[in-house]
Amino acid sequence: MPLPPIAYERTRQHVRRVELSGFKRGDGHWDIEARIVDVKDHDYHLSSGMRPQGEPVHDMSVRVTIDRKMNILDAVACSDATPYPGLCESIAPHYRQLVGLNLFHGFRKAVKDLFGGVHGCSHLSELLMHLPTAALQTFASDIPDNDDSAHKPYQLDRCHALDAHAEAVRRYYPRWYRAPLAESASETPPFTKPLSPDGELNAGSAGTPSNPGKENA
Repeated sequence: MPLPPIAYERTRQHVRRVELSGFKRGDGHWDIEARIVDVKDHDYHLSSGMRPQGEPVHDMSVRVTIDRKMNILDAVACSDATPYPGLCESIAPHYRQLVGLNLFHGFRKAVKDLFGGVHGCSHLSELLMHLPTAALQTFASDIPDNDDSAHKPYQLDRCHALDAHAEAVRRYYPRWYRAPLAESASETPPFTKPLSPDGELNAGSAGTPSNPGKENA
């Protein structure tokens, strides 16, 4: 469903494009690339000079190389267009500090700690916030999206539609569906509710079962 129509005249002033791409490499690792481009629909007067209409004010990119556990093995950033040429670009090498971080464990906080304020470029740092979900979508190409996995699908319990109690989970991931408490109480008394051979699997927020011992046995 598209956005509702606008009832008044307006003139576009600015376009920002953010593009992310994921690549599977021949060495078993993965590259996640992100790029941001800002363009004005008019000549734009900066302190450093006039930027003609359609010529990027910002054109910045970052690439991280990760392993299957989402550990960052390499990182590089560049700025092909900036509002202050010759000055903004100097921060790019600092983004090598991403190496050693994990996209799924404390990544966004680490980015803020490492590159917040004058310690980074606001646009490059903004790009980094998109990397975890872009990596997840890249990995999803190699992981069947069905109900047969012994491990809870990562996306469950991470948005309103995929709440373990929601209709989408009941319909598409019935193994991981958890009936609302009122429904559970009306269908099966707590003292007669059967357990699976491994015990009831209540998944935690990290997307792994609560009885990992049996899962790994």
